[in-house]
Amino acid sequence: MPTDYAKNCERQLESLRDKEDITILAIESSCDETACAVTRGRNVLSSVIASQIEIHKRYGGVVPEIASRNHVMAVSQITSEAIERAGIKPDDIDCVAVTYGAGLLGALLVGVSFAKAYAYALGKPLIAVNHIRGHVAANYIADPDLKPPYICLIASGGHTAIVKVDAIEDIKLLGSTQDDACGEAFDKVARVLGLPYPGGPEIQKLAREGKPSVLLPTPLKNSEGYDFSYSGLKTAVINYVHTKEQKKEEYSKADVACSFQEKAVEIMTDAAVRAAEDNGLDTLVIAGGVAANERLREVMRNKAGKKGFKVYYPPLNLCTDNAAMIASEAYNLIRTGAKPADITLDASATVKITDVSPRV
Repeated sequence: MPTDYAKNCERQLESLRDKEDITILAIESSCDETACAVTRGRNVLSSVIASQIEIHKRYGGVVPEIASRNHVMAVSQITSEAIERAGIKPDDIDCVAVTYGAGLLGALLVGVSFAKAYAYALGKPLIAVNHIRGHVAANYIADPDLKPPYICLIASGGHTAIVKVDAIEDIKLLGSTQDDACGEAFDKVARVLGLPYPGGPEIQKLAREGKPSVLLPTPLKNSEGYDFSYSGLKTAVINYVHTKEQKKEEYSKADVACSFQEKAVEIMTDAAVRAAEDNGLDTLVIAGGVAANERLREVMRNKAGKKGFKVYYPPLNLCTDNAAMIASEAYNLIRTGAKPADITLDASATVKITDVSPRV
């Protein structure tokens, strides 16, 4: 990193530590949404998302190379649009934030490369953000009064975990899926039922018409920890459907969808509530794309309510991948003393929830 630029960025970040209305431009490109947002403090001034769902539907899932190419075509335009919608000028930006991992490597590289160039051109600090922690930070936008400590269930297409948040910057992993992520299982079950991508919303829609009448296993049922498994559950559904079809027996796709969703939600909520009890906490938070699932929210509220626990989750537009959550985590990092990312910042396909900054 050029010495003058690096020192200037360090000075700028230092001056922002105690500033509440930090203006952040954030870029997110970890999968199939190119997103840019402008925030001031915890307030979202603009959030623009160029979704690729219609493109990838024809393939039944995200094609990494196609996703990367579409990020290249969209990133500059949506950044300009986000700035315009926010009613600011580029010089008003205090820093630039970007997702460096986890996600599709090619897709991440587009966002990281653009953000580095943009920050350098403006002479502003660059903040590297862990995508998974960004999902958690979305809750601080939705509920500014939310304060640690709490237990958070992270549920998305690529990650499913139970974490204990002791402080905004201090997150400890308590348990995670040992195979498929929950969102991944939703997509695979949707595919076997002949439903389009993405599977989560389609399963939810179909489940409303069914009953939980299909007997499905509870993987790791007697486990003492907080880990869970979705591969066996997904396979059980696939085997059930294939057996019915091979024997030419009728079955209700709605009942299968409902039964799968009930079991998937049961696994997550039981682990989260038990983690809160075991750690003496009364606050539960849901984060990630699967947090948009209405049944997950309902069951978590019911189970937590019986224990006297509070439950927080973001609005639907902050559950799925977006850049506002990346800006929120960048705000956390700045306020807790993070250093600016080096101009040599690289993307990383895999990161841990405990990784606050890029591994060197």
